[in-house]
Amino acid sequence: MATDTVVRAKPAIRRRTWLAGLGLGAAGIGAGLIYRAAPMFWKQYASELGHPILPPPHRPDPRRWPGSGIHASWLGHSTVLLSLDGFRILTDPVFSTWIGLGLGPFTLGLKRLIEPALPLEALPPVDLILLSHAHMDHFDLPSLRALENPRTPVVTARGTSDLLRVPRYASVREIGWGETARVGPAEIQAIPVNHWGARMRTDTWRGYNGYLIRAGRHRVLFAGDTAMTGTFRQVRGADLAIMPVGAYNPWIRVHCNPEQAWTMANDARADRVLPVHHRTFTLSKEPPAEPLERILHAAGSQAADRVALRAIGQEVHIS
Repeated sequence: MATDTVVRAKPAIRRRTWLAGLGLGAAGIGAGLIYRAAPMFWKQYASELGHPILPPPHRPDPRRWPGSGIHASWLGHSTVLLSLDGFRILTDPVFSTWIGLGLGPFTLGLKRLIEPALPLEALPPVDLILLSHAHMDHFDLPSLRALENPRTPVVTARGTSDLLRVPRYASVREIGWGETARVGPAEIQAIPVNHWGARMRTDTWRGYNGYLIRAGRHRVLFAGDTAMTGTFRQVRGADLAIMPVGAYNPWIRVHCNPEQAWTMANDARADRVLPVHHRTFTLSKEPPAEPLERILHAAGSQAADRVALRAIGQEVHIS
């Protein structure tokens, strides 16, 4: 089986500088044309400016989590704080008020509906940051800057490390489908998903992953972002599957709906399912409450036992 690539700092910095210049130039040009191309975006942007961000319905307390077993909390969107026998993993960290193109002190994009369940300063030390792909609602640069720590490693998809300030982390490792990276007690395997990786439309070389995380006797599937696919059958068992359930209307070709998420979790033989990728940003047309309602309906009589969390900030504990 292929193994991961450890990213060296200097080439990543040079490439990142070039891309940053290109991105800012494209943003400057695009801002003058985007209204004609996407007037609905501007209407949504203007309407969200004055909307308050609601507090999270729950606030987790990871300081109380035992050092054994699986413990997880949904912090918002696809950001999950996960503990496997005390080894803490943070998936796709997005803590910003706005996600999108950074234009100096401003961000041109989408505003949060609900605050993160934990602010950055309340996070416990993180042993691994796990990034599925470079889309701005999963790979939020201000959040990743705030999380920079010389003791924290990062595992990310192929062709995405140029977006990071590599020397400021303990390590940055890129892996592609079928490849693995070992970090402490955890083995991270990248698995295929049905999505795409370009951040700025033209950077189509960027990879996009789901992940199977193994640590001791525990197995957790983090599906990242995906439309319907049969590839999760290769997982062959997981204690917990973190599955995206939102942004499918009208984007069903690149995002699964809740029924498909449930099917894929069953394909992976997951004991419990943690629905994410909903309730946090207005990415599509379905009502905010619909994704959870639909996956609970799909689960039927199994919902009480198998759908792990229902609201941002709740915790799940698996011994």
